[in-house]
Amino acid sequence: MSGINQAAQGASGSAGAGFFSRERTIAGPNFNRWLVPTAALAIHLCIGMAYGFSVFWLPMSQQIADAPASCSNLGLLQALTTTSCNWSVAQVTYVFGIFIAMLGVSAAIWGAWLEHAGPRKAGCIAAACWGGGLIVGGIGVMQHQLWLIYLGCGVLGGIGQGLGYITPVSTLIKWFPDRRGMATGFAIMGYGGGAMVGAPLAVVLMKHYAGDGGTGVAMTLITMGVIYAIVMACGAIGFRVPPNGWKPAGWVPPQKSNANAMIAHGHVHLNTAWKTKQFWLIWGVLFLNVTAGIAVISMASPMLQDVFGGALVGLDDRDAVLSAAQKAAVVAAAAGLVGLISLFNSVGRLFWASLSDKIGRKNTYYCFFIIGIVMYCLLPMWGHLGMAGLFVISICVILSMYGGGFATVPAYLADIFGTQMVGAIHGRLLTAWTAAGLVGPLIIAALRQAQLDAGVEASLVYDRTLYIMAGLLFLGLICNALVKPVKPEQQMSDEELARERALQKEDTVAANAETAARGSFGIGGVLAWLGVGVPFLIGLYIALAKAAALF
Repeated sequence: MSGINQAAQGASGSAGAGFFSRERTIAGPNFNRWLVPTAALAIHLCIGMAYGFSVFWLPMSQQIADAPASCSNLGLLQALTTTSCNWSVAQVTYVFGIFIAMLGVSAAIWGAWLEHAGPRKAGCIAAACWGGGLIVGGIGVMQHQLWLIYLGCGVLGGIGQGLGYITPVSTLIKWFPDRRGMATGFAIMGYGGGAMVGAPLAVVLMKHYAGDGGTGVAMTLITMGVIYAIVMACGAIGFRVPPNGWKPAGWVPPQKSNANAMIAHGHVHLNTAWKTKQFWLIWGVLFLNVTAGIAVISMASPMLQDVFGGALVGLDDRDAVLSAAQKAAVVAAAAGLVGLISLFNSVGRLFWASLSDKIGRKNTYYCFFIIGIVMYCLLPMWGHLGMAGLFVISICVILSMYGGGFATVPAYLADIFGTQMVGAIHGRLLTAWTAAGLVGPLIIAALRQAQLDAGVEASLVYDRTLYIMAGLLFLGLICNALVKPVKPEQQMSDEELARERALQKEDTVAANAETAARGSFGIGGVLAWLGVGVPFLIGLYIALAKAAALF
């Protein structure tokens, strides 16, 4: 990132440290804190391509042009090593499940290490894993080895996902104690918007590489792996951390009062935090919010087509037989809804997280659950009344809160457990996402199939599933209501806090806290924001263009 040139070398105590050491990233006087969100966005826009991987599923299932008849009903174990049969779409989509599983596992395992290693080292390892994983996956497609795709894109790429996702969190919260929600909202907005940027790029690359024959998937994965590794490494190198005791100029930490009783004035160690009831209540809050959101993401497009049918192309009879052109228009409308989902999933992360700075994290989650329950219960009614516009609006509101839940939870954790180890605690909490990503679709599919087997009409199947998801949100509402501040005895003592800060090398530059990071924004800041902003805006334009088919 261009803005890294504004950063000073840190304190003299870091002179003997290696380039990737945390102490080499402690900010000097000429740094500006508004460069940190650009570094975070550079990483999250890259790993957010996980949401856009669906563009690869169909081409990956068509790698072999004339597969023999003996390839029908190929089992997963056979598919792992076959070189003569096509994989099914279901078999290649397992990559996404592996992504999500490894994201939560790697974030939980290496979160504490990241706090001590610093964002530069962790971000560069994430770049190597995510970029390298895509390259290995591309080689797997080239060699037609499904196990290699699982290993590369799934396992190695998933580790890069987990490390890359949590790398900016602790750093951003420490740089923006006055705007915790907004700061993490910027970064995690990038994850939601990664598909808006990456998916169109993947389509263009596949079309280019397919010009020589084949599907172009292999070279597309390899090319994107190289691009992502470079961009993420630049973002990681651009990170700086504030010295111990640093605070924004003119900002006075709020005094403890009833108005901000949920904001801790101490710090809880990771080893204590994950054993508290507060941690598991917030874990349940995230799990239930994500599970309900996944239900809408998985059902939105087919539900729009099944429920409204011909009404989407102006016909009075929703069940009318459609011509080929009308069917194409209905599919285009459904694709437009997918574009809107991506847009609101991304922008909602910044909106809700920023709002949480004003109304508080707990109140923001009250909004998610109360508004969500209402929206989920209204969706079936909009379908029965044929109100496609209100249906789409409700879906967009739900998905904004789905993304907002991800962006708000790091600041929620910082309020409850303090900022010292919030990155590691957030890493443990992301196992809720893993659980929701793996269990949620299974629950939804089982509910749907059980109702179909019981003879429930296809349109009513959606209704009952949505009501059940509203019930899950009600459970989340209860979990959120039960979250209380941690007890003072659960916080680290002054000696324990000093020991933890020593491990993070913060004590080496304590004297510079008053003068650090007082530099101007400058041309470097402008270039850094253009570097991440232009691709995001291009992706935003493409999403809006797709969404236009709905109107």
